[in-house]
Amino acid sequence: MSVRVLIADDQDLVRTGLRMILDAQPDIEVVGEACDGAEAVAMARELRPDVCLFDIRMPAMDGLQATRELAGPDVTDPLPVVVITTFDLDEYVYAALRSGARGFLLKNAGATMLREAVHAAARGDALIDPNVTVRLIEAFAGSAPVAGSASGPAPDKGPAAPSAPLTDREEDVLAAVARGLGNVEIGRELHVSLSTVKTHIASIMAKIGARNRVELAIWAHERGARGGR
Repeated sequence: MSVRVLIADDQDLVRTGLRMILDAQPDIEVVGEACDGAEAVAMARELRPDVCLFDIRMPAMDGLQATRELAGPDVTDPLPVVVITTFDLDEYVYAALRSGARGFLLKNAGATMLREAVHAAARGDALIDPNVTVRLIEAFAGSAPVAGSASGPAPDKGPAAPSAPLTDREEDVLAAVARGLGNVEIGRELHVSLSTVKTHIASIMAKIGARNRVELAIWAHERGARGGR
């Protein structure tokens, strides 16, 4: 069955290009196009696509607000959203993920990564452009808020201790997440099933109070910088 995708971008040429790339895939179908965030939210609620592919800078409602409307923490039945933009500013990445996005790509990421991001979002995984991940971790390590805290811990206090010790396998999975690997890649590297990877990630997130993979990576980076395992 094809993954049904809704595209939202205020530039006709970009929408056309994205549609051409995605429609060329045998297992992806573009079911709608929107030229602004408000239209995207309305279409998404009507069409219920498997994945929404949103630009950030759009009129009427930007991609971040559209993402919050469809995938935010207060949404009962969230839709998978992948944010794709020409702007690789770290604050955009973090804001997108805080808003509920399952992926973040630059528009020059290429057809292969675009396809992978769509499929990852559809199956409940997350994919962030690897070129962005390292900078994002460096930018927010020690200063980014963490789940359950409005402002996050002071940088000099280090990362919060997990509620229970991480197992050796969870440590391996955490290290892979910190390198920007997706679930399928982690499973392949560690020779475990996809469901096992998801179970480990859910357990790690519960132990350290993280809400997304970037928070996992930041936590791992902070702990490593302060002499943790």
